[in-house]
Order: sequence, then C-alpha cells, then structure tokens
Amino acid sequence: MEPFTVSATINLPREQVFDYLADVANHPEFCDHYLVDWHLLREDSRGAGAGARFRIKAPLNRFSWADMTFAEVQRPFRIVARGRGGKYNRIKMMGIWEIHQAAGGASRVDYTFETVPVLPSDHLLELVGGRGWTKRRAARALRRLRAILEEDRQRGKRVMIAAR
Repeated sequence: MEPFTVSATINLPREQVFDYLADVANHPEFCDHYLVDWHLLREDSRGAGAGARFRIKAPLNRFSWADMTFAEVQRPFRIVARGRGGKYNRIKMMGIWEIHQAAGGASRVDYTFETVPVLPSDHLLELVGGRGWTKRRAARALRRLRAILEEDRQRGKRVMIAAR
C-alpha cells in the first residue's frame, strides 16, 4: 500500500502528546474501533522496543493478526513503529507518528502508514479497498486521540498485562 498521511491538531504541548503516544498500552484507547484484542509484547510498554500484537477488523480479512514494535523513539517529535501482518506475517507494515509544534502551544500530529505486500494476492486485497478503509480508520483514530487528550472523552479500553 502506498503511504498515506492523516493529521490532527491537538491543543496540548507536543511533549505531553508524545508521552501519551510513546506508551503502546495507550493505543487501544483510540484505535479500538478497528484494532482489537491487543496483547503487549513485553512488560514495559514505553519507549523503543515496546510493542503489541492485535487483530485488524477489516472486511474480507481472513488473516487478521498483526504486530507492531516501536523501532525508533525520538523525544518529543517522532515515533516509528514497524511490524508485520497477514498470512504468515509476510506483509511488512510501518507507521510513523510525527508531532510538530503548532501555533499557540498546540501540536500537530501526522500519522503516516504504509505496507509492503509480498504476493499479488496481497496487493489485490489492498487495491480492492484496504487503503481507503485503513486511511478512514486512521483519521478517526486521530480524532479520538484529540478527544481523549483535550477533553478526556471517547476513551476505549487500555491494554493490560494478562494475569498469570
């Protein structure tokens, strides 16, 4: 899938927005409308190396499990998450959150997402509707992120470590 970018302006300092995004356990709160069944990949959910496994609720998606790990965390302006999904985890994925200082102490969050399909069948599924569907869900996630951080509303479920 060709990369796409969605943006939102949040009326908070970028350090505060970054601190929230740098904790992967917070991501289900604003992404649970299309990414569900989250499981942390390690006990520490913050910073480089933190990651999670989840299911993507996309239509016609038979192989819905995917994972992401924070590969780069550059405070307070950039987080790069790399992962894989699809059948046999063969589809590479990358998400980049960039937080820019905006006027009046606000922050502009840009989220860029792309995938690298391996087989023609993977590419065909993305062409049929995967890109548009994902872009709409990512835009909604940023709107929910803004509502959570600015107004403390529209909170979804926060992922926790399973009890033994």
